[in-house]
Amino acid sequence: MVALAVIVLLTITIRETKKLAISQDLVLNLFLWGIVGGFIGGRLVHVIDQWSYYMANPTEIIGSAGLALYGTILGALLAVWIYMRVKKFPFPGLSGVGDAVAVAAPLAQAIGRLGCTMNGCCFGKLSPFDSFPGAVIYSPRDTIPHQYWGVPVYPTQIYFLVWNLLVFAIIWKLRGRLKPQGSLFFLYLCLYAAGDFGLRFFRYADTSYLWGLQQGQLISLVILVVAVPWLIIRMRRFRRSALTTEPAGEADWEQNREG
Repeated sequence: MVALAVIVLLTITIRETKKLAISQDLVLNLFLWGIVGGFIGGRLVHVIDQWSYYMANPTEIIGSAGLALYGTILGALLAVWIYMRVKKFPFPGLSGVGDAVAVAAPLAQAIGRLGCTMNGCCFGKLSPFDSFPGAVIYSPRDTIPHQYWGVPVYPTQIYFLVWNLLVFAIIWKLRGRLKPQGSLFFLYLCLYAAGDFGLRFFRYADTSYLWGLQQGQLISLVILVVAVPWLIIRMRRFRRSALTTEPAGEADWEQNREG
């Protein structure tokens, strides 16, 4: 499912960037760097989140059994930033690529959640319900603590999957409409973070952090605190700039017509 998600992410990103006449070599290079950075970041955040387990099993730290989604996103962004610094490419020029990724990412994440559902990871807390959609029951497996075998738990993977599909529908509808470039990517971050924060109240976690919130919820709050104001500021600045340049353009047109 992860491999399929990566293929979908790349396919849609290439499709969208072609419309913007963005170099496909640049897109592929950024994609490769993003995959490497995303894997490292996802693994690192997962290990930190499950620190007690990995301290007891240090030989399992290096591996692919467990990736944190936020770590993947942040790791990919950091890797892309490093690549742009090395190539001395202006980072604002990536706005179009960011919007293209925003179209593809939620659908890719939904596909990844199918893998979570089958694997049993990212499962929910104990549920008062005894059937879907209020609950699912997992057979014994390594991805779930034994006390959660054979008992109803919230199907949080499905909840996340549905939310990702909803975000995908919204982003797909708005692609090419939000200005300036890059706004679609910030909107994607805001929508995903909002859903992630709320849905994690139903998701199992063996550790809690500040205010009893999960690690992912704290990251979601940081993203919302930063991304929501920045998105509003960017869009307002663009509209003000458009309003100030439009009258000037109309005046030039009237002057040329009179001449």
